[in-house]
Amino acid sequence: MKTLNAPSKISLAELSRQTDAMLRKGDSDHFNWASDGSAPTLAQLTEALFFSPGDGRIWLNDQRMLLVHSAAMGHLRRELIDTLGLARARGLLTRAGYVSGARDAQLVRQRWPDGDAAAVFMAGARLHALEGVVKVTPVSFSFDIDRGTYDGEFLWEHSSEDDEHISAYGIGADAACWSQVGYATGYVTTLFGQQVIFREVDCRAMGASVCRVIGRHAAAWGDISEDLRYLEAHDFRAMAPGAEPQAMATTPALGPAATATQDRHEVVGASPAFVSACHLLDRVARTSATVLFSGESGVGKEAFARRLHRISSRADKPFIALNCAAMPEGLLESELFGVEKGAYTGAHASREGRFERAHGGTLFLDEVGALSPVAQAKLLRVLQEGELERVGGSRLIQVDVRVAAATNVDLRAEVQAGRFRADLFYRLNVFPLHLPPLRERREDIPLLMSYFLRRESQRHGREVRGFTARAVRAALHYDWPGNIRELLNLIERAVINVEDGMAIDVHHMFRGEPLARQAVLAVSSDGELAREADPGVDNLLQHLQSTLGAAALDLPALEARLLAEAVQAHDGNLSAAARALGLSRAQLAYRLERHAGG
Repeated sequence: MKTLNAPSKISLAELSRQTDAMLRKGDSDHFNWASDGSAPTLAQLTEALFFSPGDGRIWLNDQRMLLVHSAAMGHLRRELIDTLGLARARGLLTRAGYVSGARDAQLVRQRWPDGDAAAVFMAGARLHALEGVVKVTPVSFSFDIDRGTYDGEFLWEHSSEDDEHISAYGIGADAACWSQVGYATGYVTTLFGQQVIFREVDCRAMGASVCRVIGRHAAAWGDISEDLRYLEAHDFRAMAPGAEPQAMATTPALGPAATATQDRHEVVGASPAFVSACHLLDRVARTSATVLFSGESGVGKEAFARRLHRISSRADKPFIALNCAAMPEGLLESELFGVEKGAYTGAHASREGRFERAHGGTLFLDEVGALSPVAQAKLLRVLQEGELERVGGSRLIQVDVRVAAATNVDLRAEVQAGRFRADLFYRLNVFPLHLPPLRERREDIPLLMSYFLRRESQRHGREVRGFTARAVRAALHYDWPGNIRELLNLIERAVINVEDGMAIDVHHMFRGEPLARQAVLAVSSDGELAREADPGVDNLLQHLQSTLGAAALDLPALEARLLAEAVQAHDGNLSAAARALGLSRAQLAYRLERHAGG
């Protein structure tokens, strides 16, 4: 393993010297390619891209890729702009780029966990060029993991986005490399472990000879609400073409004007699963259909229900929420449907229920599976007829309420077990919307951490500098059984525990939670990258050898047999065998040659 000459900071001269040395060196030392301080080289990145034309697939390591005409992407871009307007089209393309960058960062982190810091950070630029998007030339580049700072300036040449945008709209007043900005933000944010924002300050679409972008950690930019407007899938209401970004419902700026309710129930994300859920929400919001949210506890079902209300035609009417499992069974009916005076001991006055209070608006019923059989029957009547009777009353009361229900149990199974009415399930299940757990949308974790940190710091009057890389790595690889609710609670805990002016570390967030030990990219304070993981195959074999004795386990023979069987299984195709073994082709060839020579 090699340490950078400038601890945690890379000058342009040093960066160029190291990357040039890597290209000259190539794969000469095949066996130690992942730990000799030079990986990933351009050759190794290129080797990760392979084609399988027989079954119609292209792969970048284990990620499926597409070879698409640039003109076709330009046509799609024009369709998006002309149909959705400039602001929404820019948001969609920026978020798509963010996801692409985050995926490439995950690939580099997993494939080269011991890679050289300079090469790992520059791998995103090399991958973007390899994917045919743009040529990236660094102007200046520095980072400090301990302080949580990042500053980089890059030139972009031959931008495919610019080519197509200029072809369709000519030279204009705005930058046009939207997905590329999203890619850079997603790549560096995921790799660095802090929210890093890229902005395009010069663009060929604005008449410049070359595009120029600057990337900085969020705190260095100050107000990033404009950047987050395009990064977060926050508004999917139909907008007239040409609508300005200011017309969109934005993430709260967290200033005095932001209400506590908006702040507490905002939804944040850019992952495919999150964006898909938002699109479905937009589709149903324009109707009065009943929505059934499903998903694990803590995924944000109430937050999505509130968003459903805010983007519907009922937004100016009440939003009323009730957790059915938290209400005693004897009070649940009166709480839902109201009570007439004298209906039971203690009912000294008539009282409206949640349905009446939500008239004209939306009623959110969380954990709807906890309703009693009687309450289920009454709820079905309200949904079908739009009328109810208060407890102890005989007068029919008309109500106009949209119901959004949520469950973290399988209601179909409850129906089969006889605990939930089938007719009520079908009535609630008009438009089912499943919300994925946080572990299935890990691309959103940096965005959520940054958002919750700003929110909780303001709420508790603290000045927190950000997160250490170690804390973000722990968050990215934690299983999150409590999902977004758990993430929020842990960040609130950390904001309380950490000293003002300090960065949040692992011990500020986690207190006894089982942290994962997976292969992750770890950048130390001196710029060195190290593996923080469970032992790999070689280490495991060495452990077995020390436990069982050398006579019981011949490591070289075992490795030779494993390599030979892999090559045989793939009909002599070394690239395919290497992929199956988790090696590069050069690694496999070197090991085969070593065993043959031995």
